[in-house]
Amino acid sequence: MQGDRHDRRRNAFRARLLAGAALFACAPLATPVLAQTTPPAVKVAAPSDGLAPNAVFVDADNAQRIGDSIVVSGTPENRAYVRTRGHVLRGENLSYDLNAGSATGQGHVEAIAPNGTVVYASLLELDQNLTTGVAVDFATRLANGASLMAATAVRRSENVNELNYARFTPCPLCDANGPRRPTISIQAERVVQDEQLRAILYRNAVFYIGPLPVFYTPFFAHPDPSVERASGVLVPIVNFDEGRGVSVEVPYLHVVSPSEDWLISPQINTKVAPLLNLQWRRRFADGMIVARGGYTNERNFGDFDINGDGRLESNVRFGDRENRSYLLSHGEFDPDGPWRFGFTAERTSDKTLFDRYDVRSPYQDNGLYYGDRRRLISQIYAEHQTDRSYVSVAAFSIQSLRLDPAYAATDFRDANGFKVFEDDHTLPLVAPLIDARWEPHALVMGGRLRLKGSAVSLYRDSFVGAPILNPEIVPPVTAGLNGVDSRRITGQLEWRRTVILPVGLRVEPFVDTRVDFYSMSDLPPMMGIDSDATISRSRLSAGVDVTYPLIKRVGDADIILEPVGQFSVSNKVNLDPRIPIEDAQVLELDESSLFRMDRFSGFDLLEGGARLTAGGRATIRWSEGRKASLFIGRSYRFQQQDDFKTSIPDAPARLYDPTGLASETSDWVVQGDFSPSDRIRSWFHATVDGSGQVRRAEAALDGRWGRRNLATVSYILDQSNPVNGPLNRNYQFVQLAGQQFLYRNWGFTVAGIADLDQNEITRSEVGLLFDDDCFRFELGYRRDNTRARPGGPSDGIYVRLNLATFGGSGYGQGEMR
Repeated sequence: MQGDRHDRRRNAFRARLLAGAALFACAPLATPVLAQTTPPAVKVAAPSDGLAPNAVFVDADNAQRIGDSIVVSGTPENRAYVRTRGHVLRGENLSYDLNAGSATGQGHVEAIAPNGTVVYASLLELDQNLTTGVAVDFATRLANGASLMAATAVRRSENVNELNYARFTPCPLCDANGPRRPTISIQAERVVQDEQLRAILYRNAVFYIGPLPVFYTPFFAHPDPSVERASGVLVPIVNFDEGRGVSVEVPYLHVVSPSEDWLISPQINTKVAPLLNLQWRRRFADGMIVARGGYTNERNFGDFDINGDGRLESNVRFGDRENRSYLLSHGEFDPDGPWRFGFTAERTSDKTLFDRYDVRSPYQDNGLYYGDRRRLISQIYAEHQTDRSYVSVAAFSIQSLRLDPAYAATDFRDANGFKVFEDDHTLPLVAPLIDARWEPHALVMGGRLRLKGSAVSLYRDSFVGAPILNPEIVPPVTAGLNGVDSRRITGQLEWRRTVILPVGLRVEPFVDTRVDFYSMSDLPPMMGIDSDATISRSRLSAGVDVTYPLIKRVGDADIILEPVGQFSVSNKVNLDPRIPIEDAQVLELDESSLFRMDRFSGFDLLEGGARLTAGGRATIRWSEGRKASLFIGRSYRFQQQDDFKTSIPDAPARLYDPTGLASETSDWVVQGDFSPSDRIRSWFHATVDGSGQVRRAEAALDGRWGRRNLATVSYILDQSNPVNGPLNRNYQFVQLAGQQFLYRNWGFTVAGIADLDQNEITRSEVGLLFDDDCFRFELGYRRDNTRARPGGPSDGIYVRLNLATFGGSGYGQGEMR
């Protein structure tokens, strides 16, 4: 019987706890607390309200003094108010002892401490310092919106609260319809909130999802939500992959100091050996270092032709165990003064390690130069910048994780079924790479003068032919040849002046001159070509830019027309075929680059002769954030530039123009954007040749509807190679990502990439979604058919979990680029 009475009393406490907490959380007078952002451990000065140190301010319907006590009362709608020594009390009935400095309150009591901490209770008793006491139906709102509630609470000191039959939740306790059950919560028989330790400790804790208990532990602790970071286990990452089996990654964060921490994250797999992931971060007074790494000792696994019958066996392990590891680190330092410097160190022992173990975000943009998709870069660099000058010095090497296009016809596999990757020895070591700019303070002849300089040295171990080398000098047999080394120094002068005529016409005359010096060694042995060569070339250009922006108001809309034209004359530049084309392989011809004198991304290709470039942009804006714009432009050259053409990989005897600038007329540049509302945004960019064929195109559409539904669709196309074949660089992709809610907080997510040239889904996933203000959970199926994977398609189950206050997890394939 005694046990039954205990259970009934405990259940009654729990009922009162939830009812009281919801009442206080949704009470109108509690609204100001929602905006409280001061962490509990941070002391703030009490407002200067004119009260003497021991004075008391009272605002109540009824107030009287009985002995040394002030007794006040009010109503639930108009509670009594007492303020003294920076403390504030509200309640239906309040009593304050002037002599002892203690206070009691009953009925919707709200206590606000000088540091901003707010406590709610139905009954509250505070001692002489107003810092310790006892509360019934206790509830408090933490700085980040999380709530801590208890049937009874004892405040042992200014920094320690002890709570009985308590519940903690990071979720809102009310919405537009009133009180609501939190999505996730932790209930415990006893909870200690230590504000000095900045931690919350639980005894006999039960984790709830909605009304359902899902996990029990006799002891549990987590940092106070005001803590930015603290040592402890983070949310685990769980997924299933055919190659690794069930995979569980349990990250543990160890905080060494406010400026240093370690993340230890072992990945435990049921089919293969574990992978230990480590991350070290350290901030200094003028910089920071982040170092990530991983290690395992395992055999090869994937889809391979083990028995030599020409068919791939599924998910096999073979060979000896080997040490396999990766390193991804970077650092940057910005001391006082004009100099800053940094580094990146990125390497992996296996070119398929990231794919096998689903390493999270291996390709990141760090340092002065970025390694592009599936390439890692290790570099050191320094920069010097002032108001009028800039200098950078860098050196780097590259590791490629890309497939070798020569094996495209065999699914990039050799005779033994192994994937064949790009040879790192064919990639250059760049040391150094120097870039400099300077312009004087004063105007020169009424215009701005700018001086530029650049220098680079590149060294290769293995020979690389076209398109790096001109097809004219590539010999029929290239086996055993040394890689071509090259060095370049460039100097450039640019002068430009802006003149605005009374009619609004903007005229910008300019002069641009450039000189290049090249030195090459180990050129291939061709008739009439020495192995070493020194070459110089120069370009002198003069021209004028003319723009005439026009705007007209039509009703509630603005119509803007921006015609622009450029005429320039340059000397004819001899593009020596011995100069390797290292930094001008890619040309992004768009609205901005169309009007530059040097339209290539690098220095190795150079334009000369006379040309006329014209274009225009039309924009209509009919409200804030709602607009549509379109740009069309093209360049006309007085003589075509056949030196820009290169050989077709699948037909070396034929040449094609990957730049769109070799003919007398360049490709058309067409680009624009369309935002009919703040929920729909789109943009597109395309280059179109003279026959109307789209050579390159990109487009994206982002839409949002309802409160949380969204979708993003993007498209990218390159069909500049006129001959289809396994070695061409044409591609066509569509990417989709979105989420749709069907019922309340329940919905589904989809994401994927489709290779339209290969007629296959490269990567896809579909999942069930639950999402509210404090809890997001995804459970879904994914399929990875990336050609760089060591085996065939990989199927698996993924779990993503994000909890307010506790952080989140994912299976590491968030990059859908």
